[in-house]
Amino acid sequence: MRTISFLVAAGVGLAAASCSTSPIAVAPVGPNPARSGKMTMTGELQVFSRLDEESEGLSDPVWYQHADYSVYDAKGKLVVHVGNTKGHYEQSPRRVALAPGRYVVRAPAEDYLRVEVPVEIKRGRLTRVHLDDEWHPPAMSSKTELVSMPEGQLVGWKANSRND
Repeated sequence: MRTISFLVAAGVGLAAASCSTSPIAVAPVGPNPARSGKMTMTGELQVFSRLDEESEGLSDPVWYQHADYSVYDAKGKLVVHVGNTKGHYEQSPRRVALAPGRYVVRAPAEDYLRVEVPVEIKRGRLTRVHLDDEWHPPAMSSKTELVSMPEGQLVGWKANSRND
């Protein structure tokens, strides 16, 4: 009986460990190909991470804000940790200015504990990453232009390696 209990506990532990340590990875996300850029030296990143419930107390109203996330460079070095809220009750995620290039976003997603999303930042352009299951691209969008999670949730526009 002890052996069976040990094996069950070990199996549950291994299953939990594998889920929590392996982030979901997706294809690189870039700016919307249909929008033009601004004349700036940097680009912007906006991550619609998982919505977390916020409240000041048990009897106070509840509101939702996008969870914080981190941005890493190509070598895995932390570039910035983003407190992803702009105000007390604000639901829009914060925009972050970044030098043009490729980065990796590590963030909580609606249906996943943590995801890793490679992103391409272009000068004067906004790259949006949608991890809250709220994004719906224009109806005429081609699936070849979009990045999705393994279960099909849409994450953003596919990065385009050509220079704009």
